[in-house]
Amino acid sequence: MYIQRNIEPKLTYLATKYPVIALVGPRQSGKTTLAKQAFPKHSYFSLEDPDTALRIMQDPRAFLESDYGAGIILDEFQNEPVLLSYIQGIVDAKYRPGYFILTGSHNFLMNQAITQSLAGRVGILTLLPLSCDELDRSSYLPEKAHEAIFTGGYPNIYMRKLVGEDFYGPYLTTYVERDVRQLINIVRLSDFQKFIRLCAGRIGQLLDYVSLADDCGISVPTVKAWLSILEASYVIFLLQPHFKNFSKRMVKSPKLYFYDTGLACYLLKITSPDQLTLHYLYGGLFESFVIADICKTFFNKGQQPSVYFWRDSRGKEIDCLLDYGSRFVPIEIKSTQTFNSRFFEGIAYY
Repeated sequence: MYIQRNIEPKLTYLATKYPVIALVGPRQSGKTTLAKQAFPKHSYFSLEDPDTALRIMQDPRAFLESDYGAGIILDEFQNEPVLLSYIQGIVDAKYRPGYFILTGSHNFLMNQAITQSLAGRVGILTLLPLSCDELDRSSYLPEKAHEAIFTGGYPNIYMRKLVGEDFYGPYLTTYVERDVRQLINIVRLSDFQKFIRLCAGRIGQLLDYVSLADDCGISVPTVKAWLSILEASYVIFLLQPHFKNFSKRMVKSPKLYFYDTGLACYLLKITSPDQLTLHYLYGGLFESFVIADICKTFFNKGQQPSVYFWRDSRGKEIDCLLDYGSRFVPIEIKSTQTFNSRFFEGIAYY
């Protein structure tokens, strides 16, 4: 069964405007399935398959200039970014909208390569794990919030009926041993695994680089480098404070959130939805779940999330602030089931 993705109309639309489409996002978010579903007549090649990659790289120009009819899907193309230079020449010589469909899991590797090779020739979209709306329309959305937070949004969990531990354990191992090793030279991968867990322990909190460095036993520059890797591979996002047109007394440190709360729960060794409701970080996980879902709404429309938080030096705060340029939408996020009028105090003050 295929789960209909909200981003698909934008994907097929851009394929009528650009010769190259790059679909990026974390591993297992459904990029390959979506690409095959949206472009069923395209030929498919995975650059993670060693034999396929070897055959392609022996003569990349001949491979790319072959006639594939409707087009070609190159999966995990960040493994061979040199192909982009060849693609540039091909699309300049022969303009065919939607001919090359590229998918990849590393944002900064791809953006760097795209900036150098395909500027103005490529439409870029970000596919994150399933949103609440996608889960709801597919009848997979759990009935209660803490169940949805614990389960997360990766499609295979629902399609293959996996429990969190069976999915996130191998997922984390594969991510650290394959992706992280490819991106940076880490002597002990256990240090990076510890670092990810420490990040999960700070979900929804203002980011303190020094504290994180001390707890992990690494330097502040290393903390910043490793955070960049987690951001680039769509594990975390740093929610920036909004302080435009306000005084300098505003908080300017970002907050740390996870795109997928199921992964965060696994890192925090939360083993059941019931245990989650009693966890001291439940409020932060709930915030992360809501804000990540808002980000998915932007990404699924082909837009960059215009999402911030707001906090002044006196502790007055807005959990989530949407900036639409001409207007702002403040959002208060509370995990409690009991309504209280005090919840609006921050919004009223803002």
